[in-house]
Amino acid sequence: MRLCDRHGCTEPGNCPAPKSPNSPERWYFCQEHAGEYNRGWNYFEGLSAEEAAEREAAETRTADGYTTSRHQQWAGSGDGSRSRDELRALEVLDLEVDADFEAVRLAWRRLAKQNHPDIRPGDTDAAARFQAIQAAYDVLRVAEEQRQWKPAQ
Repeated sequence: MRLCDRHGCTEPGNCPAPKSPNSPERWYFCQEHAGEYNRGWNYFEGLSAEEAAEREAAETRTADGYTTSRHQQWAGSGDGSRSRDELRALEVLDLEVDADFEAVRLAWRRLAKQNHPDIRPGDTDAAARFQAIQAAYDVLRVAEEQRQWKPAQ
């Protein structure tokens, strides 16, 4: 068991924190000291509300803003294996966060058949749902392909 890197702490150190920006080296703190370490961090410090919203939108549009931290394998909530976009896509498909790709494929086919514009012509709500379902599937398909091609570490 790894102990917290804070001097004098005897709690388990299971919360990694970067030693410096874009560095693969990590401190390992207990939950209390990790919170203390991160308490003053504000990614959007010095930006106006409009600038902060613009930056967030630009960075979530693609994953390009996170390529420097890819080696740290940061992700969304849960066990860290899914990004925030993947979690939203699973929500659109009415699936649990731990659903495998076969369940994703089955849910996508079921929902796409129900909401396809050829099945429901003239229904603009169904067309919008179909587009959302298709986008969600594309996000999850790309993520699954990246997982399959990821080199073993």
